[in-house]
Amino acid sequence: MRGRIDRFVRSRVIPREALLDGGGPAAAEALAELRGQAQEEGLWALPLPEELGGGGLGFRAYAELAEVEGASDHGPAALGSAPLLDVTMLARHGGTAVREAYLKRLVAGEIRTCYAMTEPDVPGTDPFRTGTRAERGPDGSWVVTGRKWFTSGVAGADLVTVMARTGGAPGDREGLSLLLVPTASAGFRVVRELPVLGTGGQYEIEFARVRVPADHLLGEPGDALTIAGERLRLGRTLRCLRWLGQAQRAFDLMCERAATRHGSRGPLADQQLIQSHVFDALLALRTTRPLVHEAVALIDAGRDARTEVGLAKVAAARMLQQVADSAIQVHGAAGLGPDTPLPGLFRTGRAARVLDGPDELHITSVARRVLRGYGRDGSGSGRSSGSGSGSGPE
Repeated sequence: MRGRIDRFVRSRVIPREALLDGGGPAAAEALAELRGQAQEEGLWALPLPEELGGGGLGFRAYAELAEVEGASDHGPAALGSAPLLDVTMLARHGGTAVREAYLKRLVAGEIRTCYAMTEPDVPGTDPFRTGTRAERGPDGSWVVTGRKWFTSGVAGADLVTVMARTGGAPGDREGLSLLLVPTASAGFRVVRELPVLGTGGQYEIEFARVRVPADHLLGEPGDALTIAGERLRLGRTLRCLRWLGQAQRAFDLMCERAATRHGSRGPLADQQLIQSHVFDALLALRTTRPLVHEAVALIDAGRDARTEVGLAKVAAARMLQQVADSAIQVHGAAGLGPDTPLPGLFRTGRAARVLDGPDELHITSVARRVLRGYGRDGSGSGRSSGSGSGSGPE
């Protein structure tokens, strides 16, 4: 199965990346064709529940496939696994009406969702300062007012999950909730696209007294941080798996270049500085992969994986940036231009060290959690896992 997905991504998705990146009707048509091919070949929505039309593959088994699927940013969408986070969240925390209205359509690829948490002028690492508010009306519905930004993929989304304050004031640890908002609602607006290092896909959005049905609250009022924590740990681990696939792609390009490029002094592969790039990149890949799969195993077993996810997220983001940078160096000027995917892979690695929790957040969170396991007597009770209690989505 891993080989089949690898061939699908390399032979069908990657050749269409430029078209898919461009968006518009042509990209939508190409994506629809790829999805049809994935369904015909039995590769569609492998990690999504079987009863909803997916493949029913468990997370640990899917992790072995997610790397090759994620070698292209468009792989998960073409193969139907992109809504895994939203399907998992809605299946666990959505009410009956939400589950019946959206889950099967999500798995079928008929509708798309996105997630809005961060706000302008509010540190994304501090959800307690969320200012977006949701007030309850006499009929039980919610009226949402506020702004979010760095919301991925909202331009083509049918639904957006928004973190809003349903009680208390900004800074309070209580009173945060998640609401599922149809983007066709009156008062919802995409304010602008926010290019990240020159590429699009992130947006600022506005909720101007958007009315949301009462049954579109996820969980209970005040449950946002618990639900968001689940989502973030799973989401970060998924992204780490995909970054491994993208780093492997950059590594392969680097090695192919070194093996086939000749200069006045002979093949690049014979030069020690090139060999150093290859060695360091391979070392980074090989040492990061076990960290990521350790996090996968803990999440799959339902155990506390916060320390392992933090380690994996920092290591994988740094690793992708490092490997892509070495591949660019070996390619020379060609690695900076439009003829290889290397600029995009480097950009993804660099942005990954800020978005979805900056390195500093994960370093501090993991170190504090580990140190709590060591008492003054030096017993080191937390030495085996470093996991501990805590609140918030980190």
